[in-house]
Amino acid sequence: MRWGTAAIVAAAAVGTGAAALLIGRRVSERAVRPGFAGAGAAAGPGIRVQEVAGDRVMLTRSVETVRPGRYALEWAGGGHAVVGDVLATGPQSVTRRLLATGAGSLYSGTEVRVTARVHLGDPASALGLDFTPTTVDGELGPMPAWYLPGIRGLWAVLVHGPGADRQQALPVLPLLHALRMPVLVVTHRGDEGAPASPDGLGHFGETEWRDVDAAVRLAQANGAGRIVIFGWSLGATMALHTAARSAWRDSIAGLVLDSPVLDWPATVRREAARAGVPAPLAELGALAAEGRTKVDLASFARLAAGTDLNVPALLLHSPVDAVAPFEAAERLARRRDDLVSLHAVPGGAHAALWNADPDAYGEALRRWLTPLL
Repeated sequence: MRWGTAAIVAAAAVGTGAAALLIGRRVSERAVRPGFAGAGAAAGPGIRVQEVAGDRVMLTRSVETVRPGRYALEWAGGGHAVVGDVLATGPQSVTRRLLATGAGSLYSGTEVRVTARVHLGDPASALGLDFTPTTVDGELGPMPAWYLPGIRGLWAVLVHGPGADRQQALPVLPLLHALRMPVLVVTHRGDEGAPASPDGLGHFGETEWRDVDAAVRLAQANGAGRIVIFGWSLGATMALHTAARSAWRDSIAGLVLDSPVLDWPATVRREAARAGVPAPLAELGALAAEGRTKVDLASFARLAAGTDLNVPALLLHSPVDAVAPFEAAERLARRRDDLVSLHAVPGGAHAALWNADPDAYGEALRRWLTPLL
């Protein structure tokens, strides 16, 4: 049933006020469940392989398939392949370089999704990097993590965003390894293998940041002198919360914020719109999400303004981010230009900025990290 039809039926059945509450709750469901924001660039059904020829693959033309950079194609049965540069475009097709084929075989007619998950597995299987599985003891219980050794006193704590998992951090691990930084890649409440949130809801980083705080404590207990927290999407928002609120914030040397959610009502509305919800109903969903999670708007406003920010931050964001408005990132960079360095990634999708230009992304990160080492 279409959203407009659903609204009319609900209003007729239970009255306008009650219908608004019911519809708002239904719309908010997408936002309040952990994993709402998607794992970077991702497309739903409708993209098909038109031809595979050597190191080239022709796909249905769409916003996702014409993006610059490096992405994965995934299909039913665990299929996975990696594509690179756009080689040619037509009215209904896009031809890209086929860089690698992993699980499964790619044939003409295969329906695929475009995702940011170029690397799959753990640091050893995906990248050949030594690591040790470990756990972070959070307030709700143990949470799985990966530890990668290094010799620096500066550690990195990496926090994935919603709709993703620790694999989101894989693309940046080779650089951090080359810089000889110890790394913790962590999980948080609601993740597979980690405790669930007590109410089963995501809280836009307002409770989840305490899981990041527990990772900071673990790093300190194992010899970290200073710590950089690197987060994607709401993982970046958790990093901001941790730097502002942690009892151990003096050990935090900096933040890397990839596509941070700074204007959460706008993000909730955008997510609803991506699901086909009309604007008035999306607004009801944002209000319902606020009520259900009891999110602190004043706290979010302080984060967005950088009021409590006291460490350097590299802010990576895309002007065409369809989830987290770029304007909020620009405002933060202007207000705190003493600490915040904004690196815009043209054409990048939300939390998939490395994919858009791996070399430039890595160089921006290396240049920013080097003075802190």
